[in-house]
Amino acid sequence: METLDSIKIRNFEVKVFQSKSGYRFSLDALLLADFPALKSCKSILELGAGSGVVSLLLALKYPTARVTGVEIQESLYRRAARNAEINALSDRVNFIHADLREIPEMFPAGSFELCVMNPPFRKPGTGRISPGDERAAARHELRGGIEEAIRTARVMLKNRGRLCVVYHPERLSELITLMKSHSLEPKRLRFVHSHTKDEARMVLVEAVKDGAPGMKTLPPLFVYEKEREYTAEMREFYGFPPNA
Repeated sequence: METLDSIKIRNFEVKVFQSKSGYRFSLDALLLADFPALKSCKSILELGAGSGVVSLLLALKYPTARVTGVEIQESLYRRAARNAEINALSDRVNFIHADLREIPEMFPAGSFELCVMNPPFRKPGTGRISPGDERAAARHELRGGIEEAIRTARVMLKNRGRLCVVYHPERLSELITLMKSHSLEPKRLRFVHSHTKDEARMVLVEAVKDGAPGMKTLPPLFVYEKEREYTAEMREFYGFPPNA
């Protein structure tokens, strides 16, 4: 069973089929699509594309870009390909059913200006395993971990290309260490909190391949002002009118 959902951020809107009981994207995917700050971009790679929402939104954000989304789960890959079709983006957005570790064998090194990913953040044997293969593989490192994804991004990015990642704050130090060990220099970082007094629930990091040291920590993003009421920044993000 599926739902057909309309998703809008800023001035960009897409429709996506999603499983009712399997993997469904959440706010982290939408924030990842919004995070890149390039003025223009012609080649984008998404590692772990899920149902394709990030790739589709990036195609609208960068209208001259060709986007390649890689997804290992066949059910999600097929859904992503359908989503490209219903949004009339199949001419610029191509989804590949493959393990991300195979991508360096499919494309020349340095093929992409931007790489984005929302990788599984829980190691096998930690945390609660989600019911159903789709959600389990999306959240737990059942088919390869963050290091393999970072290594692939390093190979596929052009010199000075950018990598944008949304990840769990508990593993931020590991993420930054891996980035630097693969000559991906962290340049921008932003924590995301549900409420002002809550710990960060996710972190957005941008790195530049062979970039110079020096990282900006952006102001934190707070999702809710109070229970079920978005902050002014999130209302703008979703295109809602300001609170009275």
